[in-house]
Amino acid sequence: MPTPLSDEDFMSLAIAEAQAAEDAGEVPVGAIIVAPSGEIVGRGNNHVLRSNDPTAHAEIVALRATGIALSNYRLLTPEGSCTLYCTLEPCAMCAGAILHARIGRLVFAARDPKAGACGSVLNVMNHAALNHRVEVAEGVLAEECSAMLSGFFRGRRAAQSLQTATSISASDTLTEE
Repeated sequence: MPTPLSDEDFMSLAIAEAQAAEDAGEVPVGAIIVAPSGEIVGRGNNHVLRSNDPTAHAEIVALRATGIALSNYRLLTPEGSCTLYCTLEPCAMCAGAILHARIGRLVFAARDPKAGACGSVLNVMNHAALNHRVEVAEGVLAEECSAMLSGFFRGRRAAQSLQTATSISASDTLTEE
């Protein structure tokens, strides 16, 4: 019998999804959904730019794929509820979808100090008024995921600065003539 994968192993697979997003020019966030049996039933990475869809966050893409795989919007298997692994703390939209899908456990790597809805900015997950609870674990491979996101945005800012400097230089050349 094979050894079951750990949270770190599954998060590494979510990181591979994040890398695929970055390779496509998207913010590097990835997600996978795992059934209680250990089978991966859904995957996703950010697709907002490629699909022109503001809801195409990695978590939503993975939830949609899992719904299709399980033929149900409630992501439950005969063995129980699924676990979602995500490289970044879900936003309010994704946290709401996770609750509606009846995910049983959420494991995320890095906190999102600007839009996180699992305690960083908002606390949508496990709000007292809601009837579904999700076990939440955070910090699995957080440093690696934080570094990936920081590097992406540092590169994006550098590219924008270079583009701005080039535009200014070009306009100076035009005004000198």
